[in-house]
Amino acid sequence: MKPWAALLTRELRLALRHPADALAAVLFFLLVTALFPFGVGPAPETLARLAPGALLASALLAALLPLDRLWGAEADDGSLDLLLLSGLHPALIALAKAVAHWLTTGLPLLLATPLAAAMLNLPTSAWPTAMLALGLASALLSMLGTAGAALTLGARRGGVLLPLLVLPLAIPAVVFGAAAIEAAAGEGTARPMLLLLGALLALALPLAPLAAGAALRGD
Repeated sequence: MKPWAALLTRELRLALRHPADALAAVLFFLLVTALFPFGVGPAPETLARLAPGALLASALLAALLPLDRLWGAEADDGSLDLLLLSGLHPALIALAKAVAHWLTTGLPLLLATPLAAAMLNLPTSAWPTAMLALGLASALLSMLGTAGAALTLGARRGGVLLPLLVLPLAIPAVVFGAAAIEAAAGEGTARPMLLLLGALLALALPLAPLAAGAALRGD
């Protein structure tokens, strides 16, 4: 466990040296949500109706931004080969990458959710559910995105292929997350949809790192 924790710490330190990726993701998230009032009009009822889907879609698109560079720099300088020879299972290396991506990208997006929700006129009673749904959905995207980035590593136009590979797999997260927020805004129960999101994350937690590890080994 110590080598894995050391690898995760290394990934976080590298991310902190280059905070522009996380800042760009948060700004993209806020700018996209800020565009909705201009596109659909400032009517509070219209914005509140669109808020659940707009929040989830904007956040997941923002979380995609750093993914195409997740493995690229280490593959270019040879450090990826050293990681694969370190004795850690490739799936554990991929898991550390996914956790680091969520901590440096998903968590800042989560903290920016109340501001985005306010711009979309989402009722304040639904904000906690929105943050929980976005946290689960972004964690799922980090798992899927890490696997997708490993699968497209070295491919021509990998940055174009990555969203095409990951976004269709993330559609259930958008559907269940938006439904949970909508239920909370309408004083319904969001628990079934949040449980489905949690189940998807629990399924991706072992499978996505295994797929990424197999892709890195070239299996």
